[in-house]
Amino acid sequence: MQTISTLQSLIGGRWLGAEASVPLHSALNNSLIYHTHAEKIDFDEAVTYARSTGVPALMSLDFQKRAACLKALALYLMERKEELYTISHLTGATRPDSWVDIEGGIGTLFAYASMGSRELPSSNVLHEGPALALGKNGGFAGTHILVPRGGLAVHINAFNFPIWGLLEKFAPSFLAAMPCIGKPATATSYLTEAVVRMMDDSGLLPKGALQLVIGSTGDLLDRLTGADVVTFTGSADTAAKLRVNKNLITHSVPFTAEADSLNCAILGPDVTPDDVEFDLFVKEVAREMTGKAGQKCTAIRRIIVPKQHVEAVGERLRERLAKIVVGDPSVKEVRMGALASMDQHRDVSERVEMLARGNEILFGARDGFNPVGEGAANGAFFSPTLLLCRDGMNNDAVHDIEAFGPVSTMMTYSDLDEALALAARGKGSLVSTLVTKDTAIAARAVPVAAATHGRVLVLEREAAVDSTGHGSPLPQLKHGGPGRAGGGEELGGIRAVRHFLQRAAVQGSPTMLAAITGEYVRGAAVREEALHPFRKYFEELQMGDSLLTHRRTVSEADIVNFGGISGDYFYMHFDEIAARDSQFGKRIAHGYFVLSAAAGLFVSPAPGPVLANYGLDNLRFITPVAIGDTIRARLTCKRKVDRNRTDDKGVGQGVVAWDVQVTNQHDELVASYDILTLVMKKG
Repeated sequence: MQTISTLQSLIGGRWLGAEASVPLHSALNNSLIYHTHAEKIDFDEAVTYARSTGVPALMSLDFQKRAACLKALALYLMERKEELYTISHLTGATRPDSWVDIEGGIGTLFAYASMGSRELPSSNVLHEGPALALGKNGGFAGTHILVPRGGLAVHINAFNFPIWGLLEKFAPSFLAAMPCIGKPATATSYLTEAVVRMMDDSGLLPKGALQLVIGSTGDLLDRLTGADVVTFTGSADTAAKLRVNKNLITHSVPFTAEADSLNCAILGPDVTPDDVEFDLFVKEVAREMTGKAGQKCTAIRRIIVPKQHVEAVGERLRERLAKIVVGDPSVKEVRMGALASMDQHRDVSERVEMLARGNEILFGARDGFNPVGEGAANGAFFSPTLLLCRDGMNNDAVHDIEAFGPVSTMMTYSDLDEALALAARGKGSLVSTLVTKDTAIAARAVPVAAATHGRVLVLEREAAVDSTGHGSPLPQLKHGGPGRAGGGEELGGIRAVRHFLQRAAVQGSPTMLAAITGEYVRGAAVREEALHPFRKYFEELQMGDSLLTHRRTVSEADIVNFGGISGDYFYMHFDEIAARDSQFGKRIAHGYFVLSAAAGLFVSPAPGPVLANYGLDNLRFITPVAIGDTIRARLTCKRKVDRNRTDDKGVGQGVVAWDVQVTNQHDELVASYDILTLVMKKG
């Protein structure tokens, strides 16, 4: 007799759970596979452990070290991904469906590790500059900083992506030094438990960085304070209930929701059945209907097409859907798996019945639905279902009722304004797709659609070559939407990390602001020594180390020679008469000559710790430099970022940003920029 495992929660640094409680069944044949545990979780212990152990452990690392930890964790999980695929099979997911969840989730860890190493400092203070002068004499300034909140993040996730759903929230909150308590949906919590066990076994996470709740959240939300954060992914109804939790409101606990929404795809009025874009539209809709058996919060629920093409779209969609083999994904021919559970099957069935009232079913179970695989008759398989609503403007149900499965409703429009009005009837969605080959239509439609959608995909033959598709949130771009979609934001690069940090305005002298932010602020005290800053190793450099160069007078020969080398013979530099009639009234030097001349003034030419100049930011040419003007430069160490890396020879390196100010003989600023250099470590 097969032993049925009991899932466990990870609370207070230990795994809890031995007594079986709620039975969990395979989506493929409804066989019993796991139980949740019956032991009650002490949420006071969980919250206290996160605050007393997790927060200090994460704060002992800086942004850069946490980013490195994420990368190591991603590599660890990637090596063990096949174990997760085996378990994911029980959820009814095909290999491509599981790829999105498993490798998509791990890929998000990689993405945030990379973004963190590039964009975040080697400290726990993120300067959100620039600093602004607040007084006439330069002694008083203000800026903004972002710092860890000192609280914990509660991440409540949906059943459809048990791994990606956790990891895409965990990555930015971990970078922000917030310990995480993850709560997966019960139906597929066994897959979340598997990945959390791997993360715990890795030994890569600081103690208290991650806890797992199997089952109910109990009184967890009632124990949070204003330092904490709650994120939620799931139904709009559940989001609405959680949002009004009395304790969350009383303590102003940030609450972010990403809710299921009635996303749409619009076929542009310019596209005909003979166009490549027409087939792209049909393919995208069919893929979104059947991928993950339609169990995606980004799936296309409403298909908005020109009235004259409704029959053609319907015919081609039916042809595609008829070729989809549904069943156990272990069967080679299967392209669509099961819904997550029989409860989900019942819910989708009820909603399809509601949507069908007054509408036509163009494709459904009656069209030869016969899931394949051993025991499939008992599984949670559901036929792809395509409905047609011929009067979408006067049918509220198609804009209000979501069947969270392989179900979409097609509706018609007469002109682009009506199409956009139908799209907006979803009352806020995560994503919409516009398929058009006309740039004017895209320029007109996208700003309108963007008001009610969190993301807009414009699809045509050029974009299709690399497009990741309608239903794929990317770590680099914002995920979330207004209204029904929850009104929140996830992902979006470092934006997501900022959501988990506390922003504060800071006022004081430039010197004080520099000390607080760890970044040189113009006007702050500098440190000038006999040793050139470029002769210092990474460890020896300090923020504020500065060099004021000797002077150089710009001659006509400089301008002529630079023009000859660069090929830049712009009239302002060479035509005396035309230059005299310009706003400057005289010939001026090339801006890039000024840049090059400044480098000549401050660069230390001999071999040394500075290995390479690999970037230049914030360049501004402010005051023109004329023949006879004398320039000099001030080079100041602005910030240091220790990326904890070595080169091929094992030599450590760090990144140093230098503030450069080029002035003329009147002490007027003529050019301003930052240069980025790789600097060797001494150790």
